[in-house]
Amino acid sequence: MRSMQGTIHGFLELRSEDGQVVASGDSFQVVRGNRVTSRTIFHFKDGSIDDETTVFSQRRVFQLISDHHIQKGPSFPHPMDVLIDAHTGEVTVHSTGKDGKEEVKTDHLDLPPDLANGMVPILLQNLGPNSPTPTVSMVVTTPKPRLVKLVISNVGEDKCFVAGSSRKAIHYDIKINLGGVAGVVAPIIGKAPPNIQIWTIGGEATTFAREQGPLYAEGPMMTIQLASPTWPDTPTPGH
Repeated sequence: MRSMQGTIHGFLELRSEDGQVVASGDSFQVVRGNRVTSRTIFHFKDGSIDDETTVFSQRRVFQLISDHHIQKGPSFPHPMDVLIDAHTGEVTVHSTGKDGKEEVKTDHLDLPPDLANGMVPILLQNLGPNSPTPTVSMVVTTPKPRLVKLVISNVGEDKCFVAGSSRKAIHYDIKINLGGVAGVVAPIIGKAPPNIQIWTIGGEATTFAREQGPLYAEGPMMTIQLASPTWPDTPTPGH
């Protein structure tokens, strides 16, 4: 851990493959003692919601405490509500059955200390340009909860622009390693998940800048990036 996390409120936009903005987002982070609560929520134009709240501790290392991820609405063909308790290893999934009734299932997994649900951008912000890249664990629902490995690689530097000024962003490639028989079969049947791309911009402090990847299994590629507030061109009287 290179730097302690602090309190923030950032703004995000979500773009579809054709570049259209489909959702606006907020990223909140609040710190109380050694415990950090991070929440990212997207409000889609079609009324859908993608809402993830992650709680983790920061002492010598970051360690996940809990992660609660909700996806619902027309943009999500398979709505999800997944709660991970990293201490007990319980993963609770709320879903809708074929009869339209809510189903709740809880599985127990042996969760490793490197579990990174909801924390990947934060981990990357704490890597230096020449730092070794880690491999971390993540719980995914397919629909049954299972552990996968995220193999992170530093691709190099890409040029980007901030208000017309050229900057250098560190580009990370994240491969989802399913492991076991599924990892062998998935590429053969065309079900291997695509790699995720994340960019950070460094300096005195490093910030998340952009992410490309699907929001759910077999979903379309989407782009998440920082957004800035805008004001109407016509000034408000008295301001």
